[in-house]
Amino acid sequence: MEDGNGAQPPPLPPPDAPEAAGHLALVPMDQDEDQAAAAEPMEDGAAGGDAAEPMEEDAPTSSPTPSAPSTTAAVDDSTVARKRRRRKKQFPGMIPTAGVRVLRASSSSGATAAHLAGIPRRRGRPPTNSSLRLARELDSEATIALAAGFPADTLSEDEVAAAVIPLIGGADQANYLVVRNHILALWRSNPLSPVASNAALASIRAEHAPLVAAAHSFLSDHAYINFGLAPSIVSLPPIPPPSHPPPSVLIVGAGFAGLAAARHLMSLGFKVAIVEGRLRPGGRVFTKTMRSSAADYPDIAASADLGGSVLTGINGNPLGVIARQLGFPLHKVRDKCPLYLPDGRPVDPGMDDRVEAAFNQLLDKVCQLRQVIADSVPHGVDVSLGMALEAFRAAHGVAAEPEERMLLDWHLANLEYANAAPLADLSMAFWDQDDPYEMGGDHCFIPGGNSQFVRALADGVPIFYGQNVRRIQYGCDGVLVYTDKQTFRGDMALCTVPLGVLKKGDIDFVPELPVQKREAIQRLGFGLLNKVVMLFPFDFWDGRIDTFGHLTEDSSQRGEFFLFYSYSSVSGGPLLVALVAGESAISFEKKSPMENVERVLDTLKKIFSPMGIEVPNPLQAICTRWGTDKFSYGSYSHVAVGSSGDDYDILAESVGDRIFFAGEATNRRYPATMHGALLSGYREAANIVRAARKRAKKVDLSEKIVVSYEVKDIVKDDNIDLDDLFRTPDVAFGGFSVLHDPSVSEPDSASLLRVGIGARKLGSGSLFLYGLIMRKNVTELAAMEGDEQRLSTLYRDFGTKLVGLDGLGDAGESLISRIKASSKK
Repeated sequence: MEDGNGAQPPPLPPPDAPEAAGHLALVPMDQDEDQAAAAEPMEDGAAGGDAAEPMEEDAPTSSPTPSAPSTTAAVDDSTVARKRRRRKKQFPGMIPTAGVRVLRASSSSGATAAHLAGIPRRRGRPPTNSSLRLARELDSEATIALAAGFPADTLSEDEVAAAVIPLIGGADQANYLVVRNHILALWRSNPLSPVASNAALASIRAEHAPLVAAAHSFLSDHAYINFGLAPSIVSLPPIPPPSHPPPSVLIVGAGFAGLAAARHLMSLGFKVAIVEGRLRPGGRVFTKTMRSSAADYPDIAASADLGGSVLTGINGNPLGVIARQLGFPLHKVRDKCPLYLPDGRPVDPGMDDRVEAAFNQLLDKVCQLRQVIADSVPHGVDVSLGMALEAFRAAHGVAAEPEERMLLDWHLANLEYANAAPLADLSMAFWDQDDPYEMGGDHCFIPGGNSQFVRALADGVPIFYGQNVRRIQYGCDGVLVYTDKQTFRGDMALCTVPLGVLKKGDIDFVPELPVQKREAIQRLGFGLLNKVVMLFPFDFWDGRIDTFGHLTEDSSQRGEFFLFYSYSSVSGGPLLVALVAGESAISFEKKSPMENVERVLDTLKKIFSPMGIEVPNPLQAICTRWGTDKFSYGSYSHVAVGSSGDDYDILAESVGDRIFFAGEATNRRYPATMHGALLSGYREAANIVRAARKRAKKVDLSEKIVVSYEVKDIVKDDNIDLDDLFRTPDVAFGGFSVLHDPSVSEPDSASLLRVGIGARKLGSGSLFLYGLIMRKNVTELAAMEGDEQRLSTLYRDFGTKLVGLDGLGDAGESLISRIKASSKK
């Protein structure tokens, strides 16, 4: 038997889109016309740039059933794939939706389209065909923006931070959104060729060229367009760097996050080097070629994904774009998943439907309970999801019969697989906080394995292998990365190691990371999923299905070999993979590989022997041990009891604009997925670029200051304490205080909001968070009762994210400068 985390060291790498109908004349819309509404370690899972781990994705879920749990209720979606049924959240998504316009091909959206195209609307008359066509086009482009992770009708947080428009709200924002969505649609329609600014201008009036330039620049910098590995993309010359010599970035970890960041930074003119502890790239995404050594079967071989294996949701998925660019075929994971009792009998379909419905209703009850708690308990209470489910199961008498209980256990094991954790470890309040952002579409395999992505992404990127990072030291003059072999120096560093490595404390940060980040690292969960991968002489299990499941009588072992994946159609040979989840994944690593393979073969024989099918011995077998892998210490992240989605954001925050963090555990929307890791790499590359430009501007400014009194003014401005200004705020209520922009008084102008968090602690500094808010919204907040309601409205309705002063972006810095300048007069 083989250990599944070893790797053969590879050679060391060196240290036309359809036109829109007419030209869009972007103008504000009339209000009265605008009422239309992992592993698998990283399934498309989390990627290793984080430094190595397995991950899985969520499978489609059935719709919530609000009635009380009952084993007699039936569901009508029996064909839904059972690979990872996760429930949709029962509370609104985190993207602000208040006031959002959904463009649809109705009479209302026809009016909107007419305005956008500069066509006067005749009241009382039906819209013209051209306006309807344009409305459908705008609706389609908004849908594409949503699939790419944007709110279709408002600015994203990153766009606000990047100050893509000078004033939030109003005509500029409405017009910018149409432009942004249009450029995204152009790119997604043909990702084989880069989209230039003039391509968007071909269908947008020249007067809006500044908006096109702003949107194109933002989308390019953040790798929403013109990313990937198409020959025409790779051959693009690098963009001039923000300074000379070009800034240098050290990236720790050559998984998806690290590789994505490296390629994007190189395209933007940065000097980049990756430091990787393993002797291969990919991290938790690793495809192993398995070959027969038996004389009777000399030519049998297959490619096995030991880590992340499933692309979970192909709509909007950047890995789907890269697969298209590289010409990789996609194999849809078929829905059919027969289940077998311990004695090999198939599960009765009627009982299967009833228990699945009861399982979903138990989840509904948990959702209702947490909503009640959120509404009635000021600071909330969190317990484990497992405890809550068991309490409702016992109270309602669900799955009282032995076979029903085994089937319910199978669904619970499936839930543990989705989160790489026992249910006892999951937060009842936030375990599914990422569900609103799930990628739509089919779940897919890549024939030949996901290391094909890894090899393509690593091509041409300087990677130093076998470098075990021990310390990262940072200061105002740059960073030092110490390995067990040598020291690397750079201007900035990007840490993409898995959360398990951060939890273990194997890397020392000097100075120590902020307390808030260290606490988030400990709160977030990092769980385990293991596999037994077996190459057989022939396919005895019927390769026409992709999955089948096995039930067990022992609830404590419900996750042991509960689900099998058939890779015969995508691996090149008769390959079968058994999954081990929950508590079983932990005990699995305490047994020898031989014992685990014997146990899985016993399970297969119980299923197939009653059918008269002989189960042969495997030609080769591999047992993964991600929990003891020193480069991952687990598979992928989850929201543990006492944690929340906020901890993903905290983990993603940079430190001093010198140390940045990426990886699936830093991606609140797409944790535990390969595409989540990839997107986090692109995100941090954009943040690094912004920090480098900011630093370059400061250098330019200092070089231009030659008059002594100008120097004094600047020193005076820098010495103005924001705390002093907030002692006499323009508005104050509860723990909130506000300073308005002194240069304008428009209702839509930006104001600086400060929120006090808890009490001040001696020696710890001010415990405040900051955000940008429109002046007109300040009045609404002041009229509300209680800071909790204000905070909820601030985030949910106004879309304001509270951050540290360093996180306010260019728009925030500009506002603070104007406020300070005004205070000197």
